[in-house]
Amino acid sequence: MRNLKIVEHMSLDGVIQNTADGDDFPYVDWTAPYRSAEAGAAVFEGHGDRFDLLLGRLTYDLWTEIFPQMPSNPVADRINAATKYVVTNRPESLEWGPVESVGSDIVDGVRRIKGTSGPNLVLSGSSTLTTTLLEHGLADEILLITYPVLMGTGKRLFAEGTPGQTYDLADTKALPSGLILTTYKPTGPLKPT
Repeated sequence: MRNLKIVEHMSLDGVIQNTADGDDFPYVDWTAPYRSAEAGAAVFEGHGDRFDLLLGRLTYDLWTEIFPQMPSNPVADRINAATKYVVTNRPESLEWGPVESVGSDIVDGVRRIKGTSGPNLVLSGSSTLTTTLLEHGLADEILLITYPVLMGTGKRLFAEGTPGQTYDLADTKALPSGLILTTYKPTGPLKPT
């Protein structure tokens, strides 16, 4: 059985959007000033030694434009080698592999993939998929990489309607740049008072 880890980069106010996504988002690539060898190593360490990817279609398409063209390096090599399990209505158009469609039923598809042998799964970059995974108890861990900025606008990681849950703090690490990496493990639903 594989574990599924959600890894998300977000601002202090929970914004994960980093591209225009067809709207007039003013802070494209706002994480760039915080990129460093130390931050990259810490973030990638959070992914684990070996992993496969669970990606929404938009993230898959964006990453297809980046990682296959990158020069060989530890990050690009591991991402390119990972099997990409993609949530898509157009599986025939998936080209960057190894790749496999999750299938038409996201919840059943993720359960099926988690039930196979192989490296753990990492989800990055999809707030819609994150909400679905949390709602159905499919995420085993959440790694939040929090940047010391307030956005005020943009797509947020935990949208309205994300189910209430409780978590245990598993690990935290602060970097000199102000980034904080926090890992949580779910403990159950949040009980109404």
